Amino acid sequence: MKRYKIVHQTQYEYSVPVQLLPHTLRLRPREGHELRIESSKLDISPTATLRWRRDVEGNSVATATFNGSTQRLSIMSEIIIQQYDQAPLDFVVADYAVDYPFSYNEEEKLLLAPYMEATDDAETQPLSDWINAVWQPGENIQTFSLLLRINLRIHQSFTYRSREEEGVQSALKTLELGTGSCRDFVNVFLAVARKLGFAARFVSGYMHFSSSSTQPGSTHAWVEVFIPGAGWKGFDPTIGNIVGAEHIAMAVAKSPESVPPVSGAYHGRPGSTMHVNVWVTELT
Repeated sequence: MKRYKIVHQTQYEYSVPVQLLPHTLRLRPREGHELRIESSKLDISPTATLRWRRDVEGNSVATATFNGSTQRLSIMSEIIIQQYDQAPLDFVVADYAVDYPFSYNEEEKLLLAPYMEATDDAETQPLSDWINAVWQPGENIQTFSLLLRINLRIHQSFTYRSREEEGVQSALKTLELGTGSCRDFVNVFLAVARKLGFAARFVSGYMHFSSSSTQPGSTHAWVEVFIPGAGWKGFDPTIGNIVGAEHIAMAVAKSPESVPPVSGAYHGRPGSTMHVNVWVTELT
């Protein structure tokens, strides 16, 4: 078991006092047998009323509502977790899904249908060409090996570039540019996996870097693919490896645009700046 402290600070500065509309917060990790929350603290200024709920994906979501006007909004989340996912390769694939291609059974197809819907880039020639360079019909390959190959190929094919602007590049755009952020790499993986018949979903969260890294931690994104017998398994094309204890999932969704950590709006004169700081620290 590993313990991590996650500090996520978001600050907005407005040109004049504004009236804040409800803000949606996805800052609480997804709890389960692999992750437990030890403590949690959420400080918001100006004072907000919080209402918690579970969305359709089972994500823990808070809605913050405000009274009055303000020229500054500060949201500080501090959470300590216990992470038990120490052996990400310890799983068994169902017999019928060991080798690719395979078909999900009827019950699985019903539940997984939203995550199997083709992306807008599915029928484009560049995406087909990229897939053909990774796998072609008739090749004998294990399912997990193919997913690892896709993951590594994305990591090796594109150059990482941090992007401060909102939104996610289409898979086609990333193929054209050859560069992208972690969420852009995930979008390529989603397009490829769904084109090949896999159920795949977007994961938003945090990543802890080793003590030798100068980066204390960051928001991060990766993909999960449903493998019969194994369940949802994570792949991180940004680092070209599978997801392990250093990955901390906050929210999952069908598409990358659905789960920003903080989202909201305001009434008032246009003009605002946002500053985000994240620290992910391993505790003894």
